[in-house]
Amino acid sequence: MARDGHKSGINTRLAHMGNDPGDFFGFVNPPVVHASTVLFPDAATMASRKQKYTYGTRGTPTTDALAKAMDELEGSAGTIVVPSGLAAVCVPLLAFLSAGDHALIVDSVYHPTRRFADTMLKRLGVEVEYYDPLVGAEIARLIKPNTKVVFTESPGSNTFEMQDIPAIAKAAREGGAVVMMDNTWATPLFFRPLDHGVDISIHAATKYPAGHSDILLGTVSANEACFEKLYDTFLTLGTCAGPDDVYQVLRGLRTMGVRLARHQESALQIARWLEAQEGVAQVLHPALESHPGHAIWKRDFSGASGIFSFVLDGGGEREAHAFLDALDIFGLGYSWGGFESLAVHVFLGDRTVARDAYAGPVIRLQIGLEDVEDLKRDIEKGLRAALPG
Repeated sequence: MARDGHKSGINTRLAHMGNDPGDFFGFVNPPVVHASTVLFPDAATMASRKQKYTYGTRGTPTTDALAKAMDELEGSAGTIVVPSGLAAVCVPLLAFLSAGDHALIVDSVYHPTRRFADTMLKRLGVEVEYYDPLVGAEIARLIKPNTKVVFTESPGSNTFEMQDIPAIAKAAREGGAVVMMDNTWATPLFFRPLDHGVDISIHAATKYPAGHSDILLGTVSANEACFEKLYDTFLTLGTCAGPDDVYQVLRGLRTMGVRLARHQESALQIARWLEAQEGVAQVLHPALESHPGHAIWKRDFSGASGIFSFVLDGGGEREAHAFLDALDIFGLGYSWGGFESLAVHVFLGDRTVARDAYAGPVIRLQIGLEDVEDLKRDIEKGLRAALPG
């Protein structure tokens, strides 16, 4: 917000949010504070802990700068910063679930989230149930008296189903459940979960905020009703992130807007082009008019990021591997959100409810910052290699 009250554009805000250079002798970026012990001026202050910083696990100027920036982006009451995107999933689930509770988790969820739910949560006595990503307001039928969490992710991992987040959030709240959303795909630039009834917004900051495929970090932002409990669990678990990684993500935020604009533009160009290519049965990108969830995306989201999937027209693992092995520019690697393009053969064998039948192997593409025509040529090589015969 400018001093005249005008709300600046997103790229202006990204360039300046999170810290005030006046707090640090005019330096543009906040200091990278490496801290464990913090000294107190006297015994009374030590006993009462009435000073801003008390120990490294409880925050430093570096972590506060990133948390403040995320709160501005999310419209949240508070943000915790944790060492990875998976930690950003696990900490809030542990904060709001106990033995005997019931958790509803979308069946198109990020696989490591499912693994945590199926192992750790079940071992702790939590009843885990997966639901169809297209359930919408009908999720009310699945909510039990002991349902404490409804976990959403939109679009869904790998197959990009769009969830009706406002309808799900309304039903969950009426049932007394806390609503969580993994919003890594859209970032708060294209979707702000808390504005749509979600209580807790989760991000793998490893992806677009960091943007360079060299940092692991997660953020969890909560509304006022949930932040105290989230923060208390964060302190109890000691899941604090390292200051150098936090600083790198804060620096990545400065360019996230312009990078996302390029990712979005390039990915949409390639997705539209793929729809007309021989050997492609379907393109799974919610910003395409052909996508079943396009109306929800258009209603709720203000943009699309650079990751989507497409379906090969027939075949199996052999054709998928032939496609991947023919690529030169696209790397074969997990994660996404970085400057380089990536491709992976999607595994859907963990689904229990959303078992859609696809015409062939599903290939997920992360569209990086390379030139679109070069990426098209690379994909063409893969498609030719995957054709039968």
